[in-house]
Amino acid sequence: MPTFQLVESPAPTAIERCVGDYLTSCRARGLAPGTIVQVTYSLRSVFLPWAAQQGLSETSELTPRVLERMAADLLTTGGRRGPLARQTVRTYLRAVNLCLKWAKAEGEPVPDRAAAPLPRLPKTLPQVLTREQISAIEAACATERDRIIVRLLADTGMRVGELAGLRLGDLLQRSRGSFLRLRGKGERERQVPVMPQLASRIQRYASRTRPADPGTDRLFVSLRRSPRTGTYEPLTTSGIQQIVRNAAGRAGITQRVHPHLFRHSFVTWAITRGMNPIQLAEIVGHSSTTMIQQVYSHLSPTDAYEALAAALLGKDP
Repeated sequence: MPTFQLVESPAPTAIERCVGDYLTSCRARGLAPGTIVQVTYSLRSVFLPWAAQQGLSETSELTPRVLERMAADLLTTGGRRGPLARQTVRTYLRAVNLCLKWAKAEGEPVPDRAAAPLPRLPKTLPQVLTREQISAIEAACATERDRIIVRLLADTGMRVGELAGLRLGDLLQRSRGSFLRLRGKGERERQVPVMPQLASRIQRYASRTRPADPGTDRLFVSLRRSPRTGTYEPLTTSGIQQIVRNAAGRAGITQRVHPHLFRHSFVTWAITRGMNPIQLAEIVGHSSTTMIQQVYSHLSPTDAYEALAAALLGKDP
């Protein structure tokens, strides 16, 4: 019978322990799985290797000057493929800063003002789809399933993950009308209104067009049985992205079209139509109006004039 010798691994450094404890705290607080993945990669695959390369082991060594050096290294040297994009570096450093802020609150010996500087991002005007372009994309879809997907993205501003997670029982009838139950970031649920015509289309699709026994209660499923499982599998976020991209190509839309573009277009359109930003934030699942204000910042003075005219004179913008 073979015997094995226990080989003790080197004790983790104080910085490694701090990162591990912070990630445990993130999971305990129920952060969204995608957020956990992103933060884990930023800390374990970027921050810890850099700290080890620099010979850093104690949290007390993470001074503002050291963290400035990290930011500069990522921007100028980067990884195996060279310098990293500013947005990428910003994402990594935000995770580091949040970790250090948590550590200091927990009593770890973190220097005062220990935060990496976040690279400034170029100010660009975001693109949006017009309502006419959205209608053209919907018309170019190959099936009613795909047309409903495009219309839901356009008329609710929901995230692609929320759309992929819709279930048969999520279309709710209330005295005021129809609503969809969505599961957003951090498993937070909300209900968004759906106009009568679209609600009727969803009901017809669910009862007539969708496979009768797909083996799942997800609303949107594949058109063909999976050769692996023999069932109609739920659509994935990447599958929805492909549906949108293909339909946009057939519609002759030259700009890059993806599900989040519909969300941004919905927020822009709703604001120019005079929707209350607080109500809009609730519909799209923002915890505050901060993101709404960022979207609004690209609207022109003409948009503001027309919105005010609509409010004061009763005119459509």
